Amino acid sequence: MREGVKHVPNAATDLFFVTLRKSERDYSPTTMYRDYAISRSRFHWQSQATQSGRSPGILRYAEHEARGGTIMLFVRERKQSATGAMAYVCLGPARYVESSGERPVSFTWRLDTPMPEELFEMARAVAAA
Repeated sequence: MREGVKHVPNAATDLFFVTLRKSERDYSPTTMYRDYAISRSRFHWQSQATQSGRSPGILRYAEHEARGGTIMLFVRERKQSATGAMAYVCLGPARYVESSGERPVSFTWRLDTPMPEELFEMARAVAAA
């Protein structure tokens, strides 16, 4: 699960684990994905740089509802906190809105439940950086 995605076939679910503030010390240039909040209920997420718009995983993400699948989004501010690894916050199910680009593919997701205001403000700030 090095790229932050775990496919669970028997549950027809993809789990996305997003670290918003990435440091060059902890991430390679190919994993410095641009992931950020657009609004409290919209989230921009980038796929792994090795995947194109025709990759099986990308198609599964884009077609998840038609295929009976679920996308679950987990977000944390950074990899480490003062006390160790920072925990992820489960934002719950996300629904496909649109995607564009190649290697990586950029997605817009609609969250079923708006993200908490404090997390949104921090995640929105990442987009401005």
